[in-house]
Amino acid sequence: MQKNTEPNKQLFSGFSASDTEQINRALAIIAKIPEDPHYFRPKGVEVATILMDFNVDLKTILAAILSDPRLAHLNPKPNIKEQFGETVATLVNDVNWLNKLTVYSLEMTDQPSQTETLRRMLLSMTQDVRAVLIKLAYRIQRLKVLPRESYELRRFIAQETLDIYAPIANRMGIHQLKWELEDMAFRYLKPQSYRRIAKSLTDNRVQRENCINKFIALLQKKLAEESISAEIYGRPKHIYSIWKKMRRKHLDIDELYDLLAVRVIVDNLTACYATLGIVHSLWQTIPKEFDDYIANPKENGYQSLHTVIIDPDGNRIEVQIRTQQMHDFAELGVAAHWSYKEGGKHDSAIEKNIASLRKLLEETTSPEHSRKEGSDEALSESFRSELFNDRVYVLTPAGKLIDLVKGSTPLDFAYAIHTEIGHRCRGAKINGRIVPLTYTLKSGEQVKILTAKDGGPNHNWIDPNLGYLKTSAAIGKVKSWFKNQQQAQNMATGKTILDKESQRLGLKVLNLTELAKHFHQPDTDRLLEAIGRSDINRRQLTAFFKIPELEAPAPIQRKKPEAKSVISVDGIDNVLTSFAHCCSPVQGNDIIGYISHKKGITIHRKDCENILHLDPEKQVQLISVNWGAKKASYAVPIVIHAFNSHNLLNDVTQILAQAKIHISNAALDTHPDFSARLNLTIQIENTDQLSQVLNKINQLPNIVDVKRKT
Repeated sequence: MQKNTEPNKQLFSGFSASDTEQINRALAIIAKIPEDPHYFRPKGVEVATILMDFNVDLKTILAAILSDPRLAHLNPKPNIKEQFGETVATLVNDVNWLNKLTVYSLEMTDQPSQTETLRRMLLSMTQDVRAVLIKLAYRIQRLKVLPRESYELRRFIAQETLDIYAPIANRMGIHQLKWELEDMAFRYLKPQSYRRIAKSLTDNRVQRENCINKFIALLQKKLAEESISAEIYGRPKHIYSIWKKMRRKHLDIDELYDLLAVRVIVDNLTACYATLGIVHSLWQTIPKEFDDYIANPKENGYQSLHTVIIDPDGNRIEVQIRTQQMHDFAELGVAAHWSYKEGGKHDSAIEKNIASLRKLLEETTSPEHSRKEGSDEALSESFRSELFNDRVYVLTPAGKLIDLVKGSTPLDFAYAIHTEIGHRCRGAKINGRIVPLTYTLKSGEQVKILTAKDGGPNHNWIDPNLGYLKTSAAIGKVKSWFKNQQQAQNMATGKTILDKESQRLGLKVLNLTELAKHFHQPDTDRLLEAIGRSDINRRQLTAFFKIPELEAPAPIQRKKPEAKSVISVDGIDNVLTSFAHCCSPVQGNDIIGYISHKKGITIHRKDCENILHLDPEKQVQLISVNWGAKKASYAVPIVIHAFNSHNLLNDVTQILAQAKIHISNAALDTHPDFSARLNLTIQIENTDQLSQVLNKINQLPNIVDVKRKT
């Protein structure tokens, strides 16, 4: 049975007839939700009434009402887009997402970079800034009902409010919400400190009011004499800000002298400075406490004149002077935009406030930031897209937030975690699903990197056309790895060359330090590297040792030798042999022959299982064999396991083609989880060649492991 909506309808007066009709339709939908004994009225309605104080537009009110989380349990679910339009539906989706977000942890309190990243993530993932405003109102509503929750939950919600939501309200320039969030959260986190400050303020209330009233009466009189129209009233100091000042200055509340504050609102900019002059002429001032935030606005767009005076009784009073326009934005921030129609007198201030906020969050500015938009939606979309078009925020499995440039891949993420994780990355899971390393990350996704035990990056990763890496830092790490590998290889080559030269010249001891100095190398490592690169050749080395080069003897014309057979049996070539398929021996393996009555001599590896378990009566058929001089290729089976089959066969065959290795057989098996197994039979010359090609295949980004099949 549908509840009576009349009491809720009375909360939303002041709207036009057509707007009221839409609000009533939204209330009728909410009325279908079963009653909750903990709430006097539905959550969405509570939140909408909070937002009424900010003079928000109709779409924000509708979205607040319809983003009540219990609406998801209605059957059938209402079609919000069809009934209220795309903007309201988008706002509701964003608010629902924000309300369900569970990224924050208490550990972030001591991790400023993590809380800042989370704040940026919240702002970046909402398509309309009004969704953030609604979320802040939901947090106010949540704090109001917090006393019925457990101590642990109260502490968690309150700390999250101080770490995440109050700073967002401040950043958006909505000071009224910021102060309310801070004071309510502080009340739960530090109840004794809160009560002590509140009691002190109450005990001294009459004295403070008398002091403020005297100040206002005198200033009002002097402004009237100068024909300056002004609204003047006392401004309460907020408990959380008082507590922070007490801690910062190491003072008790009784020792604070600036708990009195007055706000003066005038008609125009000229009146602001004229009023400041009158205040300074009537009372003694404290020069170091003066701030001109009109000429130099705060980063969130805040503008006002601040000064502190001392009255005849020795009381310090903070005075804020601003126009009504400045006051609206000081209290409401970006929310003030939807309080006015486009083309109104507040457009320039709106644009200035929005541009300041963009600058604060984006940390870069462009000429486009100050252009005028044609509608509410256009301004909101510009605010979001220009602000966050270059960042993406993703989570580690442990819940840590990583801030990357937009377009980043799992490989960029891996290098952001740790250089070695990046080097050994072979795959990734996004929200539990395996994806290619070229996958473009989206904010809010959880990324798990799959790594090999050892190995390094692939040259393909730094090819800009293949899309493996986006961030310059990650690309630099890959290039550095290859440079280091090349350096190590050149050093090894240089050492080999130097050893051979010293043997050829009959030198037993080499002074590498003197040699490096002679060739202008900073150290012996760079010397070996230069020799390995052939920057220093053998002729230069010989000249240094001051030993004349031996003249090469005239070449002896020899008859080209006949090619020898691959296998030599007891020193005899050209014996009929064949290679066993059970162990596939290749040149470099220790081998043994088995005399077969039909196939001549079959060549096995000495560690072949069939040879090791040969019957004693057949062991007499074994014969000693050696490798001959003729190069030959041998069929070797290998097996490759990969995270997925995409481009697997193509990548592997390219490596084999570059190594001039022939494939005689290939079979690819794929599995439901997209992993793959590739069986190949390749023709190789020796074990060194086999080892090199297996290492190259193992460096492919998609490979889990590769090995010789036994």
